[in-house]
Amino acid sequence: MLRLRSVVGDISRIPTLRYRVTASCPRTGGMTQDERIRAFLDGGPFAVAGASTKREKYGNKVLRCYVQDGRVAFPLNPRAETIEGLTCYPDFAALPEVAHGASFITPPAITDVLVEEAAAAGVQHAWMQPGAESPVAIERAEELGLNVIAGGACLLVVLGFRE
Repeated sequence: MLRLRSVVGDISRIPTLRYRVTASCPRTGGMTQDERIRAFLDGGPFAVAGASTKREKYGNKVLRCYVQDGRVAFPLNPRAETIEGLTCYPDFAALPEVAHGASFITPPAITDVLVEEAAAAGVQHAWMQPGAESPVAIERAEELGLNVIAGGACLLVVLGFRE
């Protein structure tokens, strides 16, 4: 079982990751994927790039997952004013405070661009949800010094999202 501490206390109920990576990655200081996830979840607040007004979309589910887990989350969507009752922001620069981490639920070509914006806004951790990642985005985020989670692990599974 993965044991994590968060801003809301002990969240040891989190199940073992389905996509466990045991080999360390030289680009991330030798951290395993579990360690990168732990570092991501150890802070807050979180930005949700690709947040959606449509509840069936993963961009909405990820936002609700953060809220369900008692975390502060900022939805990012340039076409929406509010999502799930939360003020929506058009980009990382517009956030009311620096996000510790960002979840990306965007098409890979958009993720490629957004990692630059996230890093420029002070984000330290990037979780590219399945389908949002690209080799370009991963490499660029790592070059910018972000802790990157990509390649299978999904926040909804890790935090045990419930509809």
